[in-house]
Formats: sequence, C-alpha cells, structure tokens
Amino acid sequence: MRGGEELDGFEGEASSTSMISGASSPYQPTTEPVSQRRGLAGLRCDPDYLRGALGRLKVAQVILALIAFICIETIMECSPCEGLYFFEFVSCSAFVVTGVLLILFSLNLHMRIPQINWNLTDLVNTGLSTFFFFIASIVLAALNHKTGAEIAAVTFGFLATAAYAVSTFLAMQKWRVSVRQQSANDYIRARTESRDVDSRPEIQRLDT
Repeated sequence: MRGGEELDGFEGEASSTSMISGASSPYQPTTEPVSQRRGLAGLRCDPDYLRGALGRLKVAQVILALIAFICIETIMECSPCEGLYFFEFVSCSAFVVTGVLLILFSLNLHMRIPQINWNLTDLVNTGLSTFFFFIASIVLAALNHKTGAEIAAVTFGFLATAAYAVSTFLAMQKWRVSVRQQSANDYIRARTESRDVDSRPEIQRLDT
C-alpha cells in the first residue's frame, strides 16, 4: 500500500512539474490562423481576369499611358508649355491610378475591401481617363511643333483614349449588371423576411 501511495505521489508531482514547465516554456503551440501568419504570401494572380477583355484593356491602358508619358518627358523645349504640362499630368495620373487598379484586380485584393463599390470605381476611372486623355491629346496636337516626340505623344494619347473608351463601355455594362443583381438580392431578402414574419404570429401580436 505504501508503495502504491508513493507511486501516486510521484505521478502527481510529475504531472504538476510538467504543467509548470509547460506554462513557463516559450515554445507554446500557437492558435493564430494560418491566413494571418501568411500575410501577403497567400496572394495569387487571377489569370482569368488578365485573359478577359477588361484585364487586357487595362494592361493596354497602363502600357499606352506609360509610353505617352515617356514621349512627353523627352521634349526639351516648348512654347507655349501649358498643353505639354497638361498632357504630362493626365498621362502620369492615368498610368498610376490604372496601374494600382490593375494590381488590385489581378491579385483579387479588392475582395478584401468589400466596402468599396469597385465596379463603380473602375467605371469612374475609365470615364475620366477617356475624357481627359482626349482633351489633352487635342490640345497637344494643336500646340505642338511637329517634333517626333510630340507626334508620338499625341499618337499614343489618342490610342490610350480609344482603349479607355472601350473599357468605359464594358465597365458600364458590368456596373449595370451588378446593380440589377444587388436589386434582385435585396428584393429576395425582403420577401424572405416578410414571409418569416407572416409565419410567426407571435411577432404580429407583439407589433399590435
């Protein structure tokens, strides 16, 4: 009996020691989700978007805006310079904004910010870029001195205008479809809630 009591005491001391050592050990198992520990490692490129019409157009817009900006930057002399500065601002802004949207859409980063209406955001960007690229190209064509860099900048400016115009048309259609789907989802949700209320008479008695 004494041997059994000593054995039980030894086991209790061992379990207590293991609990203390486990609590003080720095190598504790983590419960942090895998997705949080990965950070940006879980990002994947969306080839379907890049192969689609909107993805290809956005890549073309970034390239054309960049080439137009490079062409306008190679001009050393200008008189007057207002048209050149305006074209420079438009091409640089379009390149930066469209490039950011391309990264967000191609990596599906926009899915992590559902509070923003990305279809409307893309529509506004393409619409404004179409308008300002068209105006800037016309102004630069009217005020240029027929140098090679100016002619190239105007050419790529009109090409970018065309790419943005087509993208605006497609973005408008996509935005309309999303609005219709949202309206249909809201209608279905409202009908479902009304049916739930009708099927629960106790709620109606409380309301009355």
